[in-house]
Amino acid sequence: MSTDTRSALTVSLNIIVSLVITLAAVWGGLALYYQLPLALPWLSLGLVAWAAIWLFALVHLWRKSLWQGVFIYLLSHAVLLLWWNSLTPSNQHIWEDDVAQMTSGIVDGDTVTLFNVRNFDWHSETDYTPHWETRQYDLSKLKSVDMLTSHWGMEAIAHVLVSFGFDDDQFVTFSVEIRKKQGQEFDEIAGFFKQYELSILATDERDAVAVRPNIRGEDTFLYRIDMPEHIRRQLFLSYIEQANQLLDEPRFYNTVTANCTTLVFGMMQHISGGLPLDSRLLLTGYLPSYIDELDGLTQGFDLAQLRSAGRITERSKQAAHSENYSKIIRQGVPGWSSKN
Repeated sequence: MSTDTRSALTVSLNIIVSLVITLAAVWGGLALYYQLPLALPWLSLGLVAWAAIWLFALVHLWRKSLWQGVFIYLLSHAVLLLWWNSLTPSNQHIWEDDVAQMTSGIVDGDTVTLFNVRNFDWHSETDYTPHWETRQYDLSKLKSVDMLTSHWGMEAIAHVLVSFGFDDDQFVTFSVEIRKKQGQEFDEIAGFFKQYELSILATDERDAVAVRPNIRGEDTFLYRIDMPEHIRRQLFLSYIEQANQLLDEPRFYNTVTANCTTLVFGMMQHISGGLPLDSRLLLTGYLPSYIDELDGLTQGFDLAQLRSAGRITERSKQAAHSENYSKIIRQGVPGWSSKN
């Protein structure tokens, strides 16, 4: 191998390694930014110190030895990871009111008792009357599963809720929520960096469903899920199991790996298996098309028809104060229109 060829390979390797180190350093900088318990200007000094270590490693890589630079950075990153892995989730914080409690449940045969079912009266985002209730459900009367997607910006992004219906006209909605501490705002980037804990909340539909179109101005769609009875029951029980587990073993929310879709996907994969991975599990606004391809939506309609008929935004606003909220929002929804 000629000297020029060897030199070109060395430069190429240095560039690749420098890029990898830089990406790792950016991740480390964000981790420090979101998790260092320091106020300005000390936080800024900490970030500057981290940037100095990154630059020091790159200078050694290019001017002295590739392996010296790699060793310097790896040693620093290892210390960072030791600190990072020491950060553990907790349920012991002062939370925002809407996530102040955590749902749990007890199953006794067909009787399910849910504690801390949220049923807030929402007047605005900041004006509400809190209610946390204990409710009972009869699993032998479980008859339906609906998926709701609620969009607040880009079509590709939506919050996903799952609602279970019973023969006695009860409905309960499960929502995977971030637990915001008092004063926190949601930030998608922060969601990658252990900023929020995870919660599964059982709610009345006039709470978690209605608050989105009626109060937050979101565009909300309801789809009847075609699901066998035994799977329906197992999914309901799985929500209770997961909620109980989060009460005992808190977890961090993650924007990609532990969110409102991936948690449900994990439950369904455990129950039935064979579900394919797909980008729409992350681009949650397109989740209905994924389920449709698996023949999981009401048959005899194309996705455009299901989406149009399932758009409950205006019906939700009109039914805001009605005791028949759940029936009204389902009027004309395929799979429901002939059953009301």
